[in-house]
Amino acid sequence: MANVNFKSDVEAVEAFRVKFKDLSTEVAKVIVGQDQVVKEVLIAIFSGGHVLLVGVPGLAKTLLVNSISTALGLNYSRIQFTPDLMPSDIIGSEVLNDARKFEFIKGPIFANIILADEINRTPPKTQSALLEAMQEKSVTTGGQTFQLDKPFFVLATQNPIEQEGTYPLPEAQLDRFMFNIWVDYPTFDEEMEVVRKTTSDHSESISSVLSAEEILYFQHLIKRVPVAENVLKYAVMLTAKTRPQGEFATDVVKQYVAWGAGPRASQYLILGAKTHALINGKFAPDIEDVKAVALAILRHRIVPNYKAEAEGFNVEKIISAIL
Repeated sequence: MANVNFKSDVEAVEAFRVKFKDLSTEVAKVIVGQDQVVKEVLIAIFSGGHVLLVGVPGLAKTLLVNSISTALGLNYSRIQFTPDLMPSDIIGSEVLNDARKFEFIKGPIFANIILADEINRTPPKTQSALLEAMQEKSVTTGGQTFQLDKPFFVLATQNPIEQEGTYPLPEAQLDRFMFNIWVDYPTFDEEMEVVRKTTSDHSESISSVLSAEEILYFQHLIKRVPVAENVLKYAVMLTAKTRPQGEFATDVVKQYVAWGAGPRASQYLILGAKTHALINGKFAPDIEDVKAVALAILRHRIVPNYKAEAEGFNVEKIISAIL
């Protein structure tokens, strides 16, 4: 962090806003459309959170992650999740070296950005190998704990259509993702642009806009952003309203929700709102900033009951009703 020098937090906030815009511009060289998806992924990264990208095949989810890691100037590692993947394939394993001593060979998880491709294709035993890394930013194996490089993010992809041969992510694992981002089909004009770009010989190259030191600096800057008491109360109340057994549950929640969001949702609502405020030129978040990040944060933390499924009342409708 020694490379980053700003005279004041005000100057740092302005620099952050410019960098965020530059990042979006760089990624847009390769990724057509999906502006909201790119924005939400970057918000999660600067908030120190992990992202689950859900969408059908062929929507450039992998390319998006690759492009963002290049623009951020970070080490990138792709792990293709398959039914036969073992925890040691992710973390690493002990091997006998030439000196006849066991030596730990680091796995692909020792990078800044991890693309967990099709994370729901591997059994829970292997999925759980990510749990400690995502929460503690460390890996324990053979009684030894290894710290991961900072910054560290897991960007996972999931295909919502193919359910054969997939293993649903456990709630504990889902809760560790800050955002659940739905990647939708491009518009007609966007698809025209995609086809035009990808079927010609011309290819764009992405430049690195940030260093690891700058990312860590901006993460600390975001944590220092002050939050008004009413905004804090609104975020915590919003989370409390999703719990059907709680005192603040709305009628819609009591009727259609089996389980609501935990305290981690409240933390992420505030962190996300802080980042959203800064990129929009504000020095403190307001209630609108909390609302702006609420859907992606609550989407995977609310479990609808059978009645909701029977009546076609999905999670998005439940969150809209709460908001």
